[in-house]
Amino acid sequence: MSVIAAPASRPLDPRKFGDPLVTAKGEARAAVALSALRTLWVNTGTLCNITCRNCYIESSPRNDALAYLSAAELRDYLEEIARDALPVEEVGFTGGEPFLNRDLPAMLREVLSRGFRALVLTNAMKPMRNHAASLLALRAEFGERLTLRVSLDHHSARLHDLERQEGSFASALEGLAWLAREGFRVHVAGRAAFGEEGEAAMRAGFARLFAGHGIPIDAQDPVALMLFPEMDAMADVPEITTACWGILKKSPDSLMCASARMVVKRRGAARPAVLACTLLPYDPQFELGATLAEAARPVALNHPHCAKFCVLGGAACSR
Repeated sequence: MSVIAAPASRPLDPRKFGDPLVTAKGEARAAVALSALRTLWVNTGTLCNITCRNCYIESSPRNDALAYLSAAELRDYLEEIARDALPVEEVGFTGGEPFLNRDLPAMLREVLSRGFRALVLTNAMKPMRNHAASLLALRAEFGERLTLRVSLDHHSARLHDLERQEGSFASALEGLAWLAREGFRVHVAGRAAFGEEGEAAMRAGFARLFAGHGIPIDAQDPVALMLFPEMDAMADVPEITTACWGILKKSPDSLMCASARMVVKRRGAARPAVLACTLLPYDPQFELGATLAEAARPVALNHPHCAKFCVLGGAACSR
């Protein structure tokens, strides 16, 4: 998941997001309890085949801060889900570029054979195509239980390539079109704001792109085409207090940390760790434990991304 820089905004007040219990104004900070673990995210590693201008997780061909997770390490968490009868429905794979991890096909087979849905976030470039045979076998066996969400930051090559690198749009679109031709269930992730362009224009542009390449995605469907809000941890944003739920008429259960956790393997670590969500892989206050049971505790909304992306932006990485 990568981000086009948003227009200049007021810098973050340094007094904010310092205390997990209270805001800079001394008000009680909101926290979100895990109501039910529905989605388990797996970070397959931060290595990526490209370097984006503004990647929130700093993925690149050189960044291995999050190491490759192995199929055996994932199996331990799947066994915990089975043993504790956790209500997990979907396992999502993110990176980096997940298809650089050679264990990904084995992990997908393990997840799908246990009856879960699987979602892979990919740039659909060469690393994905290198696994074409394995993907086709998985599609033949498990059908629409496997979804691939392709990152296209914009419906034009110029703006997509400005973020990712020259030629990446053509390569990603070729991969997306291949997935569509082969009958995979495909979604697309784009950016909600490019300059002055609004959501309606963005969806219309994507609709034209999909129609022109025979890609069966409904651009008006907010799940099939997710347009994520911009993320800038240095831009000012309100802190979320316990009073905000009533003011915003929003339930804490609607946030992804109420129903999701993410497994990562830090470089040099003896074992994986479980984090509160996909957006905060490096902030130690969001590392909740080594097991899903240890990670089943409330999460204080003590980061700008909690406010802008999740509460105010209304976004979620899964459906």
